[in-house]
Amino acid sequence: MPPILNAQGLTKAFGATPLFREISFTVNDGDRIGLIGPNGAGKSTLLKVLAGEEDADAGDVAIRKRARVGYVKQESTFAPGLTVRDVLEQALIAAKVAEGEHEGRLRETSGRTGFPDMTAEAAKLSGGWRKRLAIAEAVVTHPDVLLLDEPTNHLDLAGIAWLEELLNEADFACVLVSHDRYFLENVTTSIVELNRVYADGLLRVQGTYSKFIEGKQAYMEAQNKLQDALKNRVKIEVDWLRRGPKARSTKAKARIDNANDLIGQLKEVNARVQTSSAGIDFSATDRQTKRLVEFEDVSCVLGDRKIVEGLNFLVTSGMRVGLVGPNGSGKTTLLRLLTGELEPTSGTIKKAASLKTVYFSQTRELEEGVTLRRALAPDSDSVVYQGRVVHVASYATKFLFTSEQLNQPVERLSGGERARVLIAKLMLEPADLLLLDEPTNDLDIQTLEILEESLLEYTGALILVTHDRYMLDRVSTIVLGLDGKGGAETFADYGQWEQWRGVKVEESIVPGQAGTAVAGTASTAGKEAASGGKKKLSYLEAREFAGIETAVDAAEDRLQAAREKIEEPEVATDAVKLTTALAEMEAAQEVADKLYARWAELTEKAG
Repeated sequence: MPPILNAQGLTKAFGATPLFREISFTVNDGDRIGLIGPNGAGKSTLLKVLAGEEDADAGDVAIRKRARVGYVKQESTFAPGLTVRDVLEQALIAAKVAEGEHEGRLRETSGRTGFPDMTAEAAKLSGGWRKRLAIAEAVVTHPDVLLLDEPTNHLDLAGIAWLEELLNEADFACVLVSHDRYFLENVTTSIVELNRVYADGLLRVQGTYSKFIEGKQAYMEAQNKLQDALKNRVKIEVDWLRRGPKARSTKAKARIDNANDLIGQLKEVNARVQTSSAGIDFSATDRQTKRLVEFEDVSCVLGDRKIVEGLNFLVTSGMRVGLVGPNGSGKTTLLRLLTGELEPTSGTIKKAASLKTVYFSQTRELEEGVTLRRALAPDSDSVVYQGRVVHVASYATKFLFTSEQLNQPVERLSGGERARVLIAKLMLEPADLLLLDEPTNDLDIQTLEILEESLLEYTGALILVTHDRYMLDRVSTIVLGLDGKGGAETFADYGQWEQWRGVKVEESIVPGQAGTAVAGTASTAGKEAASGGKKKLSYLEAREFAGIETAVDAAEDRLQAAREKIEEPEVATDAVKLTTALAEMEAAQEVADKLYARWAELTEKAG
């Protein structure tokens, strides 16, 4: 069967800035492709081109005959007055689904998306439920492929778990743009990174995100070998040219042309391999006091909602607190108590004398109409960074901004760029206590990793609110969990908090209310046990089981041969051979992975 989507030779630029050039990739049945890449690489634009919302400057997208493409944008908005049911019915009408099928589709979709109230007004839903509705709006039409742009934004942790389950059980293919590494690991069958460092403009690796990291490392090592080999060959040719050969013979002319070609190849590889990364480095003060903030029997009530009740908690220097809880449970409110913007209803919050607190708000507040230059340096053309005077242009470069962008208004920056501006501003302020409210939204994976490293090296205290489970696990030394009903408990890590809850906690369908608890889904193993235990192998399965070890050995031999091929100098220095060798290694890895999974499945079934 032909691919659902077949994109060939796509090129897209904004003005003089090329986003991607002559890229090609396909989407087949059963594919769950994670689309990643640095901010500004053109991931969202590529999704729009695949969805038919935008045209490419060159190249084309072929869609399989009668195939349906669903598309969920980053921001989910709905016209006022429409109910959840209205939105889904309009989607069915637009997709020309027969009226007799509507009721069945609506029941099926509301069950899969877990909507507690189909009569709720769509425009007034909380952020996470608006995102669920946008996904439901696409799923109700039974797409062949679903394109999702940052689907985990606005979802709480329970919402992300719901989406993982939906996609893993879906019968449609999907392409999803995401920077959530655990989400990518749990959902994808292959990863595509859109990045100009690759010869083809992208790198596709079969498997989950962790497999992609291995594949990318192998590719970059091969590129470095190609670079070294080209350098040596260029050096030999340049030495020969310096000796001033007489370009009379055909052979000499050919060699001069070859030398120029090699120099051009080396320049191209050097340009691709050279990458930039944001330099993020938070500064702590020289404070000697260990006890920074102490909550003593603190309660906070907003309207008729209990945020916390009787909270006793001590924040000490060097402590990295992960603050978790469903959307609407009061995490941002707790941060506002720490900044002094809100006062507790009862109890006391004791703070160390002259405590310096720096707050990163999830609302990303940057003054409109201000240029990037003035956002970073309001009064002059320099900033004081870690005790040194630094020119604003040099400081902006540290965060991957060009000198041309300095006079650009901040409202024209992308979400990821705005986040980098705010982080740059925060870094100019030494802090005893750093409060970060969803700092990871819109940041690409490379910047996320740099942010994590900086937070791990930061010596002050930190309170972090994020839906990025990977960052929570990596950065926090303690987790403070809010249950949305006034209760709070401390845990060693995020996993302990999940176990303590025992159920998923979903945000309220209406903004500003506490989340609701729902029973977690039974595991596959639990379902098997409930249905009467393991099944015995059939005759065909028994024959397959008998020969699978030999098949695994053969797959491992093929994989090893493919890895050795990549190491061969003549392959590493030839772009065409290298691409073929990498494709063979990916194919061999996929075969081995499937065999191991099947072996484990048959072993368990055989008991």
